[in-house]
Amino acid sequence: MAYWGLNFLQIPVSVGVTAYEATCLYKGTKKIASKGDDGSNLRVGQLIMYCSFGVIAGMVGGLLGLGGGFILGPLFLELGIPPQVSSATATFAMTFSSSMSVVEYYLLNRFPVPYAAYFVAVATIAALVGQHVVRRMIIILGRASLIIFILAFTIFVSAISLGGVGIANMIGKIQRHEYMGFDNLCKAG
Repeated sequence: MAYWGLNFLQIPVSVGVTAYEATCLYKGTKKIASKGDDGSNLRVGQLIMYCSFGVIAGMVGGLLGLGGGFILGPLFLELGIPPQVSSATATFAMTFSSSMSVVEYYLLNRFPVPYAAYFVAVATIAALVGQHVVRRMIIILGRASLIIFILAFTIFVSAISLGGVGIANMIGKIQRHEYMGFDNLCKAG
């Protein structure tokens, strides 16, 4: 019950926050700072489109195991949001999707705490160093578009890696003459 309670708790919270922010953007009491004067008094159609994109990105990210932020980053850039804001927002979205996975694994007793502590430490240090290096590079080059190239390179490497692992697994199954169809969802692990 705790698992499903925590899992479904994210729905009313996300719908509530989205409704509040959309109402504020519609009425003009808040604005998207990165878009200047264009970031206030959004039309209903724009708000529905932005919310729909967010939901679709979250579902696709969840189905692919990527985290919604990985898909939201390029989407935000396409919608005209500056690279710094796009990158920060996408990372923030990935924090929530990955933290939900941590809770799920912990409740299923599949969470090795020492490994998790190690990865948290390494990821924190890497994030701080990466942020410092990118900030310096932007100052040296004078171009924030560096963030777009880093994001594109990361997506490219991830796609190649995921594709390579999938192809390697498929070749192994073909060589071992294993079944490659869908597994029975009702069968116990």
